[in-house]
Amino acid sequence: MSRRIAIVGAGMAGASLAALIAGQDAVVLLEAEAHPGFHATGRSAAFWSETYGGPGVQPLTSASGPFLKDPGPEFGNMSFLSKRGELMIAPATDATSLEAFAARFEGSGIAMRREDAALRVPGLKGAWQGLWMPSCADIDVARLHGAFLTRARRLGAVLRCDSALLKARRSGGAWQLRLADGETLTVDVLVNAAGAWADRVAQLAGAEPVGIQPYRRTMVQLRVDPPAPAGLPVVMDAAGGFYFKPEPGGRVWLTPHDETAVEAGDVAAEEIDVALAIDRMQRVVDWRVEAVERRWAGLRSFAPDRLPVYGWDPRIEGLFWCAGQGGFGIQTAPAGAALCAALLNRGQMPRGVDADLYRPGRF
Repeated sequence: MSRRIAIVGAGMAGASLAALIAGQDAVVLLEAEAHPGFHATGRSAAFWSETYGGPGVQPLTSASGPFLKDPGPEFGNMSFLSKRGELMIAPATDATSLEAFAARFEGSGIAMRREDAALRVPGLKGAWQGLWMPSCADIDVARLHGAFLTRARRLGAVLRCDSALLKARRSGGAWQLRLADGETLTVDVLVNAAGAWADRVAQLAGAEPVGIQPYRRTMVQLRVDPPAPAGLPVVMDAAGGFYFKPEPGGRVWLTPHDETAVEAGDVAAEEIDVALAIDRMQRVVDWRVEAVERRWAGLRSFAPDRLPVYGWDPRIEGLFWCAGQGGFGIQTAPAGAALCAALLNRGQMPRGVDADLYRPGRF
């Protein structure tokens, strides 16, 4: 039986879910901004790493891999991934951090091996050890997001931008929604895929917030001398102080791995965080920074246990959560959407994923 479903938020979370349930349900995507993916999706560092996010996120990332590598004819048959590789580095004097990291993923099947970091990263200062993870890949985020939106609309979903949710009231087994564009909607299911605004949307619907906190993450694009090799992997600091990756033209994308708690809204890079990122990188490699070509910041939204929140609200009928993806929402989107579709009775649960880990009622 088809239902009327409103998905609040048309970033990667909302778009991917809409692509799986549209055609079976009448779906409308409600986006507060003038275009979808403005705050988090469009500012992603764009890589797929099976270990990034920790053991609780890893099953979703790994389960997303087959789709990202081979999405099938419905999504154009073209992989969303391109080979990159990831190298986690630690000072040679640090005898335990890489072993401890690898131990966290024991039994996961993720390929890892110890390597001399200098074999992968030219210009390293001092002696560094490395943990090589070959499965890491770049993600074409814009094309992935666009493919989800395209499929959703082809199956009948309606995208409404500049349509922030102002009020939600449950009555007679249905939701009455009032939008910022002046329209009202009646739907059967309200999906909260609002990212940094997820707790606000929950409160509008009369639900208890789960404590989803937005954080600012800083990114910079640098022109360096010598130019970054095209084959450079994602280089991750085992201590969590930075990561960097190459971009076309010998550029580097760099972050100080910051997480600054902020209110939900449009965020920008702070000069102190840009300087911190450059300082940390220059302590590791001897590359000269010729120019800071771009700087930006995005939002990462975490629940208290830093795991996504997927499933029916335990107290409010007809309210479904698809939020709290942290900084890992792009790489986990296919499996996260499949999990949510299954809980909405519109598909199969992804293999190797335990939905109970992510249920809203755990808080």
